[in-house]
Amino acid sequence: MFTAYHAKYYAQELVLKHAADGVDRLSQALFDANVDLNPHQIEAALFALKSPLSKGVILADEVGLGKTIEAALVLGQYWAERKRRLLIIGPASLRKQWSQELRDKFNLRSLILDAPTLRKIGSGQSLDALCSRQILIMSYQFSLRMEVELRSVPWDLVVIDEAHKLRNAHRRTNRIGQALKRALAGRQKLLLTATPLQNSLLELYGLSTLIDEHQFGDETVFRRQYMQSGADLPALRARLQTFVQRSLRKDVLEYVKYTERKPLTQKFNPTDEEQQLYDAISVFLQNEVSYALPKKQRHLTALILRKLLASSAHAVVATLRTIRTRLVRLEECDETAGQDDLVVQLIADEDLEQDYLDDAEDDNGDGDGDDEHKPGGGTPDIIDVNRVRAEIAEIDSFIAAVGALTTDTKAQSLLHGLAAGMAKMVELKGPKKAIIFTESRRTQEYLAQFLAVHGYGGRIVTFSGSNNSEQATHIYHAWLARYKGTDRVTGSPQVDRRTALIDCFRDDADIMIATEAAAEGVNLQFCALVINYDLPWNPQRIEQRIGRCHRYGQRFDVVVMNFLNTRNYADQRVLELLTEKFSLFSGVFGASDEVLGTIESGIDFERRILQIVESCREPEQIEAAFNALQAELEQDINVRIRDTQTQLLERFDEDVHDRLKLRLNEAESRLDKVGRWFWGASRYILASHAQFDDAHYAFSLLRPPIASVAAGRYQLLRGALQPDMLAHAYRLTHPLGEWTLAQALAGATPPAEIIFEHSRHPSRISVLEPLRGTSGWLRLIRLRVTAFDVCERLMFIARTDSGSVLDQETCEKMLMLEAAAKPAGITASAPAWLDSNGQRRVEAEVAVILDTNQRLFHEERNKLEKWADDKLLAAEEHLRNTKQQIAQTKRDSRQALSMEEQAGIQVQLRALEQQQRKQRQEVFEVEDAVLEKRDALIAQLEQRLTQSVHAETLFSIRWWVQ
Repeated sequence: MFTAYHAKYYAQELVLKHAADGVDRLSQALFDANVDLNPHQIEAALFALKSPLSKGVILADEVGLGKTIEAALVLGQYWAERKRRLLIIGPASLRKQWSQELRDKFNLRSLILDAPTLRKIGSGQSLDALCSRQILIMSYQFSLRMEVELRSVPWDLVVIDEAHKLRNAHRRTNRIGQALKRALAGRQKLLLTATPLQNSLLELYGLSTLIDEHQFGDETVFRRQYMQSGADLPALRARLQTFVQRSLRKDVLEYVKYTERKPLTQKFNPTDEEQQLYDAISVFLQNEVSYALPKKQRHLTALILRKLLASSAHAVVATLRTIRTRLVRLEECDETAGQDDLVVQLIADEDLEQDYLDDAEDDNGDGDGDDEHKPGGGTPDIIDVNRVRAEIAEIDSFIAAVGALTTDTKAQSLLHGLAAGMAKMVELKGPKKAIIFTESRRTQEYLAQFLAVHGYGGRIVTFSGSNNSEQATHIYHAWLARYKGTDRVTGSPQVDRRTALIDCFRDDADIMIATEAAAEGVNLQFCALVINYDLPWNPQRIEQRIGRCHRYGQRFDVVVMNFLNTRNYADQRVLELLTEKFSLFSGVFGASDEVLGTIESGIDFERRILQIVESCREPEQIEAAFNALQAELEQDINVRIRDTQTQLLERFDEDVHDRLKLRLNEAESRLDKVGRWFWGASRYILASHAQFDDAHYAFSLLRPPIASVAAGRYQLLRGALQPDMLAHAYRLTHPLGEWTLAQALAGATPPAEIIFEHSRHPSRISVLEPLRGTSGWLRLIRLRVTAFDVCERLMFIARTDSGSVLDQETCEKMLMLEAAAKPAGITASAPAWLDSNGQRRVEAEVAVILDTNQRLFHEERNKLEKWADDKLLAAEEHLRNTKQQIAQTKRDSRQALSMEEQAGIQVQLRALEQQQRKQRQEVFEVEDAVLEKRDALIAQLEQRLTQSVHAETLFSIRWWVQ
């Protein structure tokens, strides 16, 4: 049996705040994480935690190495350490993915914060109050709106995903970057990007300013030091290595097995009637003067219509009817007709990606609202009713043409594509499941009906933004009944509906037909066939789709099937561009880091293609326009920058593989200890509440000690050889786990006599063999040192009655043995050597911690010294430039051809000489100011270095080993 002394020791070990130079610092987060142990991720997380003086780091691993997991480990550790002001900022499309990853893999609650959520919560709730209960997640755009509120919270950590979008944060024109710099100044930040360097070294400078204004001096000096001929790249590399960590796929192949992407193209050849309809509507959309498309949002509306036109006749005819209704109201001079937001309506009707809403808002910010009734390119103030009627008639002809179609070539082709895709799955020994993406909710509904009557009835599930169809509701209610009373049900209908549909696809259905909603935050690793029924022009959106299946943990090669209209030359060139230049559909992790990173906005890229489609009528024009776009991309992705990135960011140490293997061994050993400690503490504290199954690290909770915990079977998340899928996951952060640790920490442990039973231990412990039949004294001391950060140690002071001193490891092993306390209590007094030896041990440990803090202090001071040098160099650089201008002006003066020209040059020369005198004085002033600021910052560091030491005796026992 275990005792209160065991439980207190175990609990203390589990909540101890370790230094960040070893895997011990990540113990709590690693143990609670439902992820594989990958050493590069552990190393990256420790890099982010390494210095309490750092204002942040950049984790820049290549695509597919799990930067989200690395950041989540850091977030989980902060949460375990009760540092709970945590924020994630990233693209809107990744918010749900973050929320799901945190919940599923780390048991961390999160709240996606946007305008509707904030209105629902109420204005009385501050961000500080909200983040005490969960991690907050928000988009870049929303963070811009919340700058003032963000500034008011002393965030413990802010994670910024896809940070390359802020690589111009140093420029005053970069609104989001500048706002985040102001709002998050002085806060700890963790930036994630696979592409920290794309086109210019200034991008690294821009990201550094987002983390800490004291990493480098100003932009001018950065250019001179590192971007001119003879640049000192080794010096830059040394500075970057203090805050940038990058792992490559080639470094981790021993631990992470990656599958490949296999591209398939499913061609279809529309009938003459289908092609005529497509061409007619295309011409209609190309009209610069039209009442059908609102002037403010003309290009965005046309873009959406073209997507729907390429999707299906069913999608476009419904949209045409919506436009026709609006035109009829204009014809009737309804003044409210122009007040409806057509783009918002189309996005809602078709379940299109929400990014278009932000784009629509940008469009609405321009122009005059009174222009809404004007045709797209016209200027008359009075509505031309005859023109409106003509457009209505034209739309009526389109609707009639759709009704007359007898064949849907694309849908028929889907049947062949599915058969080919499933055959490929059999060949690759993958699951016979397919996710079909469409850009239209109406196309989704049509395809579900079409496939159901062509042999796939009862094998299809649909997934959308609302998921409120009759089928989805039935699946949801069945799922709720199945998981009633388990922690799988979150209580959020939106989240639970999504989970129910994904579970249905995994367990029962063969096909999921999804709108763009499924490209956000959904894990479909159990599927390996992705069908792009409608191919977006946005490469980032395509990568997100494929990434639902082809991601870390996928066991099979993923087949990506794209549909191609053989009678549409522009579509052929788009697919060629996405395939050959973006490498989206092939390779290990197809999407090229370099290419995707150059695209600031996927929607802007779509607009570029729309411009080609709308302005080019002949194949030759389309060819020339796409060649120009391709050449522009190739210029952006230049080899010189890639070579520079290799020199600066990749690790060259030959022992990288050995270090990763050592890191993995350390993590496995540590987690084995954590599991045994947690199990031992639980065995003691919950002894009267549960029946324990040691063989499976599980227990049946019969009498829950707290109301928030349900009765039932629980199992440690780690340690069990055979996971019990029906058991509750028992974590350190589970309410029951937190209660157990709190009880163990608070348990009474007065001096006692303890008999440790080595003979009953299931395995032989060699270091304890010599102690059998001996006795002695043992004390456990908890040391807490507060300086730059809090660092804690548990120290055993022990020796035998014969005088042999026991080291830390031997004492730890002894406390793993089951034991019994003598019921009569202790009869002897603690010897004096426990006090004296304990004091010496505390002093020694404090010295070690002080050395570590001194090292951190010197590293930070060196950074400030370099920053000061940069700032001084900048002032001298301005003076040097003025001297050069004076020399050139004097040369120009000697070559002047007239007195007038000579006089003008002399005026310019006097102005430059006056500027030179002023700059000479400024050099001294800047030097004084910079050195004063540097000294002030160093003084702040020295003040934080002052440490407080607290040593507490947790218990003293007299022991025997049997």
